[in-house]
Amino acid sequence: MKKHTHPPVIFLMGPTASGKTALSVQLAQALNGEIISVDSALVFKGMDIGTAKPTLDERGGIAHHLIDILDPAEAFSTGQFRKQALALMDDITRRGKLPILVGGTMLYFNVLNSGLAVLPEADPAIRAQLDQDLAQLGKEALHRRLAEIDPESAARIHPNDPQRVQRALEVYAISGQPLTSFFTAAQAQDIPYQRIKLIIAPPDRALLHDIIAQRFRKMLEQGFIEEVAALYQRGDLTEKMPSIRAVGYRQAWSYLQGEYGIEVMTEKAIIATRQLAKRQFTWLRRETDAANFHTGQSDLLDSVLAEIKRANAQPAR
Repeated sequence: MKKHTHPPVIFLMGPTASGKTALSVQLAQALNGEIISVDSALVFKGMDIGTAKPTLDERGGIAHHLIDILDPAEAFSTGQFRKQALALMDDITRRGKLPILVGGTMLYFNVLNSGLAVLPEADPAIRAQLDQDLAQLGKEALHRRLAEIDPESAARIHPNDPQRVQRALEVYAISGQPLTSFFTAAQAQDIPYQRIKLIIAPPDRALLHDIIAQRFRKMLEQGFIEEVAALYQRGDLTEKMPSIRAVGYRQAWSYLQGEYGIEVMTEKAIIATRQLAKRQFTWLRRETDAANFHTGQSDLLDSVLAEIKRANAQPAR
């Protein structure tokens, strides 16, 4: 065992509506920290209510980064996030402060934990052939083909996900290497920080479902439909863009297009948010080296601060 040679950074993770924002501000105030948002929707300007973007008052005087940096017509790749987050972590650390990364976009956390796999660009001719194979042979046949050349990817990708199966086959056809090899290489891209991982979530999934429903109805009262209508009326945005595909926004967009009424829209948005939380929980279960805390526990801040102190004192292995 040896002492930590890397500066600390906090990863505060959790499902949507679990209380990450409030806790992160309290931690930043207590630990001289700055917050880096790990949220694929908070990057967009003019999308405040539906993303539960913290107001200036809620930010408690703490610097927040990667919020309001893009117009909704733009896209923000995982690679861009990694590059900007690492630059911010370096700057915050150099100024003697603690970087606190907080959010629920688990893919962003994963790219910091596991590196970024640089995959070959799509090949239109190969993609067209795979589309033809899918139509003629079926998804099960393509999955069996993948199992022969890349059994690890085939075990990870379900046969009912033909898009990912096709991408794995395409990568092999272009490069001659299985998709798994690219992710194995990415894992060597470790970041020079001591990661202190924290997870906050309600102890009961049903409780989170209630919180999600209550929060969305409050968003409607705060003017969420009017917020989406302003985006809709711009005329340069479509439901295919990442910003409008965000949970809640795509359902409100369909409502504005007259596809269904307000009650159905509300139900669909709440269901979609609960499904998002379920996917987030699936990711979080993999974080076996994280400390877990419950939303609303009475001693939450003190318990989290004690865990951070313990993790900092723990010798590196």
